Amino acid sequence: MKKSRFSEHQIIAILKSVEAGRTARDVCREYGISNGTFYA
Repeated sequence: MKKSRFSEHQIIAILKSVEAGRTARDVCREYGISNGTFYA
């Protein structure tokens, strides 16, 4: 199994920031991930 680039805590922080009202596009740009990766 491939090792994740982000820890569980980082993934949770990313998801919560989008739930809080930020756009997925801005969050993806900040963390350096693609939109496809975010929605997968």
